[in-house]
Amino acid sequence: MRKRILPLTDLQVQKAKPLSKDYKLSDGRGLYLLITPTGGKYWRFDYTFGGKRKTLAFKSYPEISLADARQRREDARKLLANDVDPGEIVKAQKQVQETVATTFEKVAREWFSKNEPVWSASHIKTIKSRLEREVYPVIGGRPITEITRGEIITLIRRVESRGVIETADRIKIYCGQIFRYALNLELIPHNPITDMRDVLSKRESGHHAAITDPKKLAGLMRAIDDFDGSFIVKCALKIAPLVFARPGELRQMEWSEIDLDTEQWNIPAEKMKMKVNHLVPLSYEW
Repeated sequence: MRKRILPLTDLQVQKAKPLSKDYKLSDGRGLYLLITPTGGKYWRFDYTFGGKRKTLAFKSYPEISLADARQRREDARKLLANDVDPGEIVKAQKQVQETVATTFEKVAREWFSKNEPVWSASHIKTIKSRLEREVYPVIGGRPITEITRGEIITLIRRVESRGVIETADRIKIYCGQIFRYALNLELIPHNPITDMRDVLSKRESGHHAAITDPKKLAGLMRAIDDFDGSFIVKCALKIAPLVFARPGELRQMEWSEIDLDTEQWNIPAEKMKMKVNHLVPLSYEW
């Protein structure tokens, strides 16, 4: 008959003294406290998986209390019940923590690389430039767990003070997304810069300059006809009012994208900011 093991008490764990060599205080069901001659107290869990005897380390006491150690034991036993090796789970978690460095810049660069495939070339260039010019020199080398809300506010207000409110607002958005990415990886306990809508000055809303008077629009079209500069530029100016595309999209237009039979211009995803095909109906003038 197997000897019954009495569970440990908090007092036993607290009062355990070192001896001349390592010894164990068992709590039962594989959990025990290993006491070393130097006074160290380490939680260990012995188990069998795949016919092999293994040991899982649960850190030391008092960093991990008796109650916490028991909870970790039960979590490990649940994994074993589902034919999962808890040691492999711990190993995988450590690898994730080692590959994802904790400085803000390194986490930001990983966030950047994850999103890069779905961004346009111009969007990639803009974000990279802003982070490298405005953010990394200030907080890039700091552990992401230590960066405070106040530091981010100081950073974006310094950018705002140069009169580039839109850039400051964009940087605030980038930082929020980077912190959210870190939160999802469990690198930080919370996002320090949520709900920062009133930190920056309000931008004056308004429309971009546009001609709304039909008579003035007619004058613009005549001016385009009278344009005596580059023939290519003149063609682009004539096409622009017919397709309502951005200048960059128009500049990169290729004949292979034009279908005159269906009267459509199909801009491929790789040319678009959000990496989604864009279909432009062509005017009768085509």
